[in-house]
Amino acid sequence: MFTGIIEEQGVITAIEPSGDGVRLAVRAPLAVSDAARGDSISISGVCLTVTDQTSEGFTADVMKQTLDMSTLGTLSVGSPVNVERALTAHTRLGGHIVQGHVDGTGEVLEVRPGEQWRVIRVSLPAELAPLIVDKGSITVQGVSLTVSAVSDADASTHWFEISLIPETLEVTTLGALTPGDPVNLETDILARHVQRLLRFASPDGIPTTEEGGSR
Repeated sequence: MFTGIIEEQGVITAIEPSGDGVRLAVRAPLAVSDAARGDSISISGVCLTVTDQTSEGFTADVMKQTLDMSTLGTLSVGSPVNVERALTAHTRLGGHIVQGHVDGTGEVLEVRPGEQWRVIRVSLPAELAPLIVDKGSITVQGVSLTVSAVSDADASTHWFEISLIPETLEVTTLGALTPGDPVNLETDILARHVQRLLRFASPDGIPTTEEGGSR
């Protein structure tokens, strides 16, 4: 579990084939300062498991499904990535609850610079559109952000906007985004639970079990 508050920018130092997936090596000295084999570390929003480590970084195996669902398949040696260690029980929850389970990817449609901030518009897969609300939480490339605008429910194509402050632009990879770039998206877990419950609701609005009984 993560908060979406990025601790450092890491760098991909090696990519090796591993079955139908790959093994990534990431330079992230802060993340490995207290890490151990088996620990979870978020790389640009994707929860990965440490399989080996040095004082400067770690390696992790990435399965094909993860490569297909996220932007990790587009990485190359030298690519910068957002890094966050898993939260602890005494960590301040500065962002929101982030699982590191990417729901899909979007594409940067527009970047509008301002004097002190930058507005980025990102395309949104139709199946994720109901889970995004204005002023709600969204995770983009592992970064916890607040939605500043969203397309109408009946729009032919869906999008949302995020407004990035100087701190976010400086300490994360979001400051380097340009139109056409793909980004990892994770919607709010509470919205996903509500959507799932509604799918099991009876015609009178009362949630039912899969066997048909009311709860």
